[in-house]
Amino acid sequence: MKHLAICTIAASLWAAGMAFAQPAPPNEAGVTMGHWHLNSQQVEANKKIFVALGGVAAKPGDFEIVKFPGVVVFLHQQAGTPAPTGGTEGTVINHVGFIVPNVQEAFAKWKAAGVPIEMGKERTDQAWIMTGDKLKVEILEDKAQTVPIKHHHVHFYIAESVIPEMQAWYVKHFGAKPGTRGRFQAADIPGANLTFTKSDTPTVPTFGRVLDHIGFDVKDLEAFAKKLEANGVKLEGPIVSRPGGAKLAFLRDPWGTRIELNERPNPL
Repeated sequence: MKHLAICTIAASLWAAGMAFAQPAPPNEAGVTMGHWHLNSQQVEANKKIFVALGGVAAKPGDFEIVKFPGVVVFLHQQAGTPAPTGGTEGTVINHVGFIVPNVQEAFAKWKAAGVPIEMGKERTDQAWIMTGDKLKVEILEDKAQTVPIKHHHVHFYIAESVIPEMQAWYVKHFGAKPGTRGRFQAADIPGANLTFTKSDTPTVPTFGRVLDHIGFDVKDLEAFAKKLEANGVKLEGPIVSRPGGAKLAFLRDPWGTRIELNERPNPL
């Protein structure tokens, strides 16, 4: 009986972990949020932070990852990759964000666990985390949320004049739904709000920085890539096939965001 109880508990935890890892259902274009991919040499320090936030650590292959509802955080690049040339500030992606039911409760818990977190200067429903390698993460609040933490947004900083163009680009090519988030122009895909804010200074591409690229999961990568190319969007190289039927490819948006596209028969 004791063995049966242990097995039952283990099975329940495994099932919960699998549900926790599932991406949001894709939109009509076959797209859902996939991952952030860090170019970091501080793997253990970052893993400690993300696990303290409530993520589930795993190592399904070459990479250490931490899973959250709506996003998987890859903690490093391949061995031999140069160290990051800087943090997220100053790049086209200024920061990324999670959402929790109560920011002040989460803040107290995470601060006690050693997470480098600070409350927002003028708000009680906002906090900021800055990792040792300068990944900037915003924490926001939704009291109606039923899970402890989930992915919320990717926040782009670009010239004000091109905000409508960037919003339209993600609407056209990724099926994002245009709208606003507070005072910002935005577009939603399953699992993520893409937020667009004016930058008073030029921003640089993400490639080589601590947040090297973001990833979207797509249902049929071959068909999706053909549609992109028919609309003038070129991939960086050919689609790469992986064991088990997985496929991946890279591209960059016109403002310097490196994007990975993944077809995953078996989600991480």
